[in-house]
Amino acid sequence: MKATIKWVDGVQFLAESGSGHAVLMEGPESEGGRNIGCRPMELMLMGLGGCTSYDVINILGKARQSVRDCVAEISAQRADDVPHVFTGIHVHFTVTGKNLKDSHVKRAVDLSADKYCSASIMLGRGGVEITHDYEIVNI
Repeated sequence: MKATIKWVDGVQFLAESGSGHAVLMEGPESEGGRNIGCRPMELMLMGLGGCTSYDVINILGKARQSVRDCVAEISAQRADDVPHVFTGIHVHFTVTGKNLKDSHVKRAVDLSADKYCSASIMLGRGGVEITHDYEIVNI
C-alpha cells in the first residue's frame, strides 16, 4: 500500500492513494487554512469508521441479514498537550434493516472491533481506548 502527499500551498496538501484517489487536507484556519479540506486527524477517524463499517456490513451480509442502512457515528477525545493524540474513540452504529437479529449485529460489531478492523486494532494497541455500541432499527 502506498500514498503520496503533495504540498499545494500554505497549509494545504493533496493526498493521493496508491489506487489513484485523491483528497485535500489542510491545517486549521488559525494556522492559515481556508476550511476547504479535511484535517489529517479527521481523516484518521474517517478511515477507522470506513474500516469498521466495511467489516460490519460484510459480516452481516454473510449472516444473511437484510441490512438497508448502516451509519457509524464516531466521537473522539484528544490529548490537551502536544502531540494531540487520540485518547478515546467511541463508535456508535445505527443498523437499519428487515428482521435484523441483535445477536448477529452484536457479533458483527464485536468481530470488527476485536479481530478484523485494522485501524481500530492498531490505534487500540497504541493506547487509544476504543469503545463501540449499536442500535438496531427494524423496518
